[in-house]
Amino acid sequence: MIYQMSSFKQLSVNKRSGSEVFHSGNEDLGFNLLSFWQWSSSDVVSNTTRGILAEYIVGRALDCIKDDDVRDEWGAYDLMTQSGVRVEVKSAAYIQSWHQSKLSKINFVVPKTFGWNRETNKLDTEKKRQADVYVFALLLHKDKKSINPLDISQWEFYVLPTKVLDQKERRQHSITLASLKKLSASVLFVDLYQAVEKSAVNADT
Repeated sequence: MIYQMSSFKQLSVNKRSGSEVFHSGNEDLGFNLLSFWQWSSSDVVSNTTRGILAEYIVGRALDCIKDDDVRDEWGAYDLMTQSGVRVEVKSAAYIQSWHQSKLSKINFVVPKTFGWNRETNKLDTEKKRQADVYVFALLLHKDKKSINPLDISQWEFYVLPTKVLDQKERRQHSITLASLKKLSASVLFVDLYQAVEKSAVNADT
């Protein structure tokens, strides 16, 4: 069989409901996609899942996640606001899923990257920070028994124009919470929309 290049274009991914069943041909195997999600993503404190959850929380605050949207895992940046602001979300937490002898130190990784174009499958030629604005989402809660990332009151957020990170002397790969607090005051979930829009304006000046 000869495959045309058009056969290998990017997939069009539609939002699933969770009721889709696993099957072998026409045989229903008795478990569905929701059961997979529950198995793979129930630990919302874990680093990987918490990071995705933080993106979702920020996206909801920015009103830029529509009902039919599906997360683009390989996007050059995490979110785009309705006004066209490109947003990168970074998360950190004091509490982890595993056994801890002490609270984790807060450090946000903010490297420059080669942006990847999903449509062309090509990388940019310039290594840079791809977003206009960074949102740092800190799961602030410090009690392991009552931590719940779905409780928005347990989070705090910091917003910075990307140019502020680019202008720092060492062009560092990461930023500590102490350094971040010198550059930005924390904002609440309900104030994120305005904070991001304001930072985007500052990014252009």
